[in-house]
Amino acid sequence: MGANLRFAYADTSFGQLHYAEQGDGPVLLLLHQTPRSWDEFRELIPLLADEHRVIAMDMVGFGASAKLLAPQTIELYAQGAWELLDAIGVDHAAVLGHHTGAAVALELAATGSERIAAVVLSSCPWTDERYRTDHATGAGVDRAQQSEDGAHLRTLWELRRPYYPAPVAGLLDRFVRDALAPGVDPAEGHRACARYRMEDRIGSVTAPVLLIGAGEDPFSMPNLPVLSAHLTAARSVRSATIENGTVALIEREAAAIAAVTREFLASTEVTRADVNTVKRVH
Repeated sequence: MGANLRFAYADTSFGQLHYAEQGDGPVLLLLHQTPRSWDEFRELIPLLADEHRVIAMDMVGFGASAKLLAPQTIELYAQGAWELLDAIGVDHAAVLGHHTGAAVALELAATGSERIAAVVLSSCPWTDERYRTDHATGAGVDRAQQSEDGAHLRTLWELRRPYYPAPVAGLLDRFVRDALAPGVDPAEGHRACARYRMEDRIGSVTAPVLLIGAGEDPFSMPNLPVLSAHLTAARSVRSATIENGTVALIEREAAAIAAVTREFLASTEVTRADVNTVKRVH
């Protein structure tokens, strides 16, 4: 395994973007859900760092990275990721995103196919016209009006609690900490998803794709078939389901995520640069 986990900042047009890094080898960029940070991948990073240079960034607008004014967009989050990679000298990478981060990973693959070796979409939303209409003001979770008595803290906790596996306290502590990071609007990332025209972008993804579903995540699990059907230009499409997975899939099922991700990144459709035909694997 490479060196221990280390932290750094990269200078970009947005300001400084914060990231965690561990390991050596081909680069694997990790992109978190709204309103988390690199910390969502705390358990996963060391499991992948024996074979990869793992970079888990605080996406622009989140964590300790430079903040964004509303309205935020998936395209801006992707631009932040590109600028971080450029700033640290990374020309070629695989990318893994979870929830909002998966939409950003898809956008990276759609705009920079020659630079993206492979894409892992974990619990990816499907942001078509119906989604945009239903989520025009943001998701039902992570919306809490700040109050002087601190009631908004309990609101944030209770909105997420039904979708987290027991025991919840440790996981929700981490979520609330990220939701309260200076300059972060916990609901704005969900609004950014609702602004994204994924149906116009997904057909431009040519890299191999692994779709990961969480069996107990009602927000994203139904999206696997429609995502697969729309990845028409991808060199290959694989699907994997973590049956006990929830919204907190990455933290609680890190070993399972690492296993399917390692297998995918080592597969011939990822490692062979001369594959030109579309091969769908399920």
